[in-house]
Amino acid sequence: MPPTAVLLSAGLDSAVLAAVEARAGLVQPLYISTGLAWERGELAALDRLLASAPFAANVAPVARLSFPIEDLYPATHWALRGTPPAFDTADEDVYLTGRNVVLLSKAAIYCAQHRIARIALGPLAGNPFPDATPQFFETMARALSLGLDHTIVVDTPFLSMEKSDVIRLGVELGVPLELTLSCMNPQEGRHCGQCSKCRERRDAFHEAGVADPTTYASAPVR
Repeated sequence: MPPTAVLLSAGLDSAVLAAVEARAGLVQPLYISTGLAWERGELAALDRLLASAPFAANVAPVARLSFPIEDLYPATHWALRGTPPAFDTADEDVYLTGRNVVLLSKAAIYCAQHRIARIALGPLAGNPFPDATPQFFETMARALSLGLDHTIVVDTPFLSMEKSDVIRLGVELGVPLELTLSCMNPQEGRHCGQCSKCRERRDAFHEAGVADPTTYASAPVR
């Protein structure tokens, strides 16, 4: 069976997704660098994560691709400068325009060249962004299949799940959640504790009833 390409950022959701997919068959992890401020931290976390037990079987070496977006966002954009919005910022206010358009376009070209038909990524329920809807994923898959003359299926297995559900699933699968990184301003391998991604992570562990194993550079705001 050909592998499934999994968009893997070392974040909590994509790490658990990769572990789920590895239980079912071969996984080709893809990391797509776009020039955002936190990518160095993600790549370091990804190396540690993929060296852990749940990824020892059925997971190929990560394919590192790039799709620079510095010429699409202003130089002052917080995602380029590494100055994320405040701890209590709503998800709608951290939208990165075209993020999934970029990721899926690059991933699909890779998949067409390597004869991979399925791409899995991990958006969750309640995602407010226009490029994270079932309609978008279905339409994008059709367009990519047509444009590449290669069947592409875009699968989002977690789209009906909350982050707390994903945490509980990760615990069941033995995913080392402490090695994942979900932060917009990582500090020497640690979560900053002050961005909205850190807030979302902290709250999800609480809702899941699972002790938060995350090391924060600063204690999250109460």
